[in-house]
Amino acid sequence: MSQYYLLQDQKKCIGCLSCEVHCKSNKGLPLGPRLGQIITVGPKMVGNVPRMAFVFMPCFHCEDPWCVPVCPTGAMRKRPQDGIVYVEPALCVGCKSCITACPWGAPQWHPELGKVVKCDYCMDRVDQGLDPACVAKCVTHCLSFGRAEQLDLTKRERFAKTVAFELETIVSGR
Repeated sequence: MSQYYLLQDQKKCIGCLSCEVHCKSNKGLPLGPRLGQIITVGPKMVGNVPRMAFVFMPCFHCEDPWCVPVCPTGAMRKRPQDGIVYVEPALCVGCKSCITACPWGAPQWHPELGKVVKCDYCMDRVDQGLDPACVAKCVTHCLSFGRAEQLDLTKRERFAKTVAFELETIVSGR
């Protein structure tokens, strides 16, 4: 498992997409690949009031990432020191095996390069002690990033319960 977590406080997220914009800017990405995506859920009527939720979906940096073993060139890698899963661009031949293997859609196609790109928590920034671009530039400060032991267990539990309740409320229309 990655030693890092990226959490979203959905109550603060307004779906402005500044996280996506700053990710693209930081990585020099064209239209198309979205390494950390805002997924809009809704609108649904909840007690005569339209409700929407915005869910931030970066790469989960899985403990046993499906994308790594399917890469025939070894371009998809997992850093042993912190569990960050990343693409080594010089080794990527654009076969898209990792895109097919990932159930979350984290690896994305970069049409201009003909290679795969994915969220790597802006590991160049993390290595400098900085937050990923999406977190650093979030206008509502709904994104939090840190090592697992730094993020309070209560905050993570509250986050999980809130997400489950809000999504259920929106989906069920209650």
